[in-house]
Amino acid sequence: MFTSLKLRMLTTAVACLAAVVFLIPTFVSDIPAPWNKFLPKEKIHLGLDLQGGMHLVLEVDTQKALEAMMGRTAENLKETLMDNRVRFRNLKTTEDGTITLELSESAAKTDLEKIMRADFPDLEIASSVPRDGGQLVSIKINDKRALELQKVTVEHSLETIRNRVDQFGITEPEIVPQGDNRIMVQLPGIKDPERAKNLIGKTALLEFKLVDDEHSLEEAIRGNIPEGSMIAYGLREDRSSGQRGSVPYLLKSRALLTGASLETAKVQISDRFGEPTVSLKFSSQGAVDFDRITAENVRRRLAIVLDGVVHSAPVIQERISGGQAQISGNFTLEEARDLAIVLRAGALPAPVNILEERTVGPSLGSDSIRQGIMATIIGSLLVIFFMLFYYRLSGGIADSALILNIILILGILAAFRATLTLPGIAGLLLTVGVAVDANVLIFERIKEELRTGKTIRLAIDTGFKRAFVTILDTHITGIVSAAFLIMFGTGPIKGFAVTLIIGLIVSLFTAYFVTRVLFDYFTIKFNVKKLSI
Repeated sequence: MFTSLKLRMLTTAVACLAAVVFLIPTFVSDIPAPWNKFLPKEKIHLGLDLQGGMHLVLEVDTQKALEAMMGRTAENLKETLMDNRVRFRNLKTTEDGTITLELSESAAKTDLEKIMRADFPDLEIASSVPRDGGQLVSIKINDKRALELQKVTVEHSLETIRNRVDQFGITEPEIVPQGDNRIMVQLPGIKDPERAKNLIGKTALLEFKLVDDEHSLEEAIRGNIPEGSMIAYGLREDRSSGQRGSVPYLLKSRALLTGASLETAKVQISDRFGEPTVSLKFSSQGAVDFDRITAENVRRRLAIVLDGVVHSAPVIQERISGGQAQISGNFTLEEARDLAIVLRAGALPAPVNILEERTVGPSLGSDSIRQGIMATIIGSLLVIFFMLFYYRLSGGIADSALILNIILILGILAAFRATLTLPGIAGLLLTVGVAVDANVLIFERIKEELRTGKTIRLAIDTGFKRAFVTILDTHITGIVSAAFLIMFGTGPIKGFAVTLIIGLIVSLFTAYFVTRVLFDYFTIKFNVKKLSI
């Protein structure tokens, strides 16, 4: 009996000590240097509603992703039709993502359908109208594939945004999908909201395109843009005046290489002017492609285009092996770092628009923390006094377990780097009531056993055993309910549910295990003849 009691007391002491150790960084700001090597570094992370920050709701423009995909498909379809000697003209993509083309003869429609079935199974003919002995055909993506593309675009956007935020260094961000094409982003403790918005919203579509030196730039600006070419603009800074102006470029529409071939991007300082630049390193396949592109286009200009803006268009002097490139564009050090982050994290598959933006000040968070702590203290004190008044010394044992219950919950939150929110504080306060409720069940059971004339030790043993099934049932029911809140709830509800689940598990430990240890210790150690309950 004594061996079992000592083991249970040791278990309780170890759990309490571990919780206190994990809470030290949260409550002690200046830890002596020798102890830093042994103590945990993580504090309890505070949510957006407690420490302030930014709340964004983003809408992913999935239509733009569809248009981009159909644009690439149109180029592939054009090449396939030419390879199969199918006569057509005026193949283009409309703003709604539909491909239109004119077939020179009606019989060519059969060939087109055959090619689509073999090489483009996701496409279908939306309409076909006779025109000048041929057919005007409209082609669209089928509905099933369009829905899949929308889902994949949102998932890819969410993952890309999460990667960018992680590299930005924000602790415990909340990034979750909302509905079919929206993403909610919460950034606790953000110091520079504008920089964060730019980092999240930048599409970061990196393309390498040849400059079209074969046609006149002036004619293209007047509206005579050659087929297969496009006009893009870059920024140029006058070093003497410091003013920036836009510079037009006539580029080939087809991108020879994109940011999908990147392996990494990092900031370097230019030897020539001491300005920050972004150094690029391609993947193995990207390095092979870049080597081939530069070998085939020596003495031509290769434009580096980011989100439609030309950052530089250097002349390829010689074949470039090794998969290295560089983006320069009069960046500040901060701009270069952010650009490297978005390039490493990958381009967004579609633009995102900010639908909702809220900034929560830290003063509001401080008020919430103060009021939440005050509510928890007042609620706990009322429960403690009630238990002492109604159950006397046994109530004091329950109160000791209750205090340990709060310490363990906070320790677990710190150990697992969970985020404490205002609803989480509410969950903590609710757990206090649940823990006391379990003790009330046990105490009433013990009192019933004492009324039947049983000894104190036997009454305690029987009371704990008979109350255990009820306590276990109520706690499991609460945990299952909270699990559903986590599965289907949003941020604040999840914060409440996480704290509640941790609290219920800890409550089961303290109300049944710890309380029993204290009862056994006092009744055996002091040979109690009359139980104060």
